[in-house]
Amino acid sequence: MRFYDEAVNRFMADKRFSTYPIGSIEFFAERFNIINGNLFDTQHLKVLADKENWRDNYPFQDEIMDKEHVVVVTDKHLNIVYATQNMRLMNGYRPEEVIGKTPKLFQGRDTCQKTTQRVAEAIKGLLPFEEILTNYRKDGTSYQCWIKGSPVFDKQGNVVNFIAFEKQVA
Repeated sequence: MRFYDEAVNRFMADKRFSTYPIGSIEFFAERFNIINGNLFDTQHLKVLADKENWRDNYPFQDEIMDKEHVVVVTDKHLNIVYATQNMRLMNGYRPEEVIGKTPKLFQGRDTCQKTTQRVAEAIKGLLPFEEILTNYRKDGTSYQCWIKGSPVFDKQGNVVNFIAFEKQVA
């Protein structure tokens, strides 16, 4: 932050106005908080994977930090056990608000039943899937959500979780 302050002071030194661009600091602070939340989620998902003895390694840093995907993990009964912090930016829900609920929480009037049926069949068949659904934010507005999901197996070959990588699309 010191270097940022020095650069701002140099830039502002010969300007006619002398107000401090607080908006810039707020922008960088918000981004810093997002990055910290993403790092937190990356570490906690690795802990969950170790605890559940997941067979496969997932590229959480790539998915969360680089691609900015929301990650939702459910138990084998489809109850949400983990959701990343960046979910709030996509749909307004904080992770603690969705834990214990099913992903149906995000569906509503305009969610395509044919698409949800394909997802349900993939889950039942323990197959990966990729779909775009109309989901709903906490405030009730709809958005298009790309979802790439798959079953998660432990090292003995048993299904222990399902994982979904999600992102709002146009």
